[in-house]
Amino acid sequence: MVYLWIALGTAGVGLRQVDRWRFANRRGGLNSAESIPAILERQRGRANNLTPALLLAGHWLEVAAWWGWGARSGPMALVAVAAITAVKLRHLQEASHFAAHGVLFRSMRAGDAITGLAVHAPLGYVPVAERRERHVRRHHPNAAIPGVDPNLDALTAAGLRPGASLPAFITGVLYPLTPRGVLGTLRSIDTSLRMAGVASAAVFFLVPATAFALGGTRLLIAGYLIPRILLYPQLAWTSLLVEHTWFEPVPLAAGRGETEAARCVRVYRRKRVSEIVARCVWLPYGDLYHYAHSAHPSVRWNYLPRVEELIGYPRSTPARVAFGKDSVLASLHRATRGTGRIGHPAVETSCV
Repeated sequence: MVYLWIALGTAGVGLRQVDRWRFANRRGGLNSAESIPAILERQRGRANNLTPALLLAGHWLEVAAWWGWGARSGPMALVAVAAITAVKLRHLQEASHFAAHGVLFRSMRAGDAITGLAVHAPLGYVPVAERRERHVRRHHPNAAIPGVDPNLDALTAAGLRPGASLPAFITGVLYPLTPRGVLGTLRSIDTSLRMAGVASAAVFFLVPATAFALGGTRLLIAGYLIPRILLYPQLAWTSLLVEHTWFEPVPLAAGRGETEAARCVRVYRRKRVSEIVARCVWLPYGDLYHYAHSAHPSVRWNYLPRVEELIGYPRSTPARVAFGKDSVLASLHRATRGTGRIGHPAVETSCV
């Protein structure tokens, strides 16, 4: 059976490479000298509905392969399965984020349907249209603006706010792993399933049922419950923490690029190994290039490194996330120790 799981995992990796090849920077001579409009034109010319579907399917095939291997393996193998499954769920989330922007598939209607079936339903997310409303229309033009940005509201609700004590700050950073965070995750899934309807609920329960069928309770716990309820939410939460200079006043700039440069973060700019690890694990696809994405949200992740070359870096480029006075968390802690006004008025911009 082990050869079956190896074959299945290899097939999953192979399916993902089809989309990578289709949109590869090097194919067709794309280089850093091209303009943003030229990049968008090439992206539109390569857009299709097949390779993104193969990409999403490839991730699930890899999950199935790891589950199959872990079902008959020891405790240490199950630890690896839990960690890798959480990473795979994080990758699915970030890939589907581009569907919310309407640039994962050629057809937005087809993209919403396939993404809903392959990502949102099995993971218990809100419908794609609702995610688009929250993320594209509410977050992007209002990033880090209190009372307007839903992401900032989520951080504040978790205890990350000006005037927070050190224990509250630490609890906020680890929020998805806390009892309140776990309860919040479960409530979010319940709300999403009620919004999505019976069909999506059936797809959602099919995933844990498959894990149980392959390896019983031990695989259900290690291969699904721990990754979905604990590990994956923490990966996604940590990625949120490094996206913007939360709770720091940002001058209202004249143009979108300057505004995003003032409120975005680019980690690991000079640490190549850390950058590669982050892209493979918790900042996949375009998440590492959040400034480039915020300035040009209609660009697919494949071209964001080129966009970054064209527009440069934001003002905040910390080399570390967790340790050191110049790390992201140290800066965030300093910001939450303040009590002054945060954010700035909304900037009128187009997000799609």
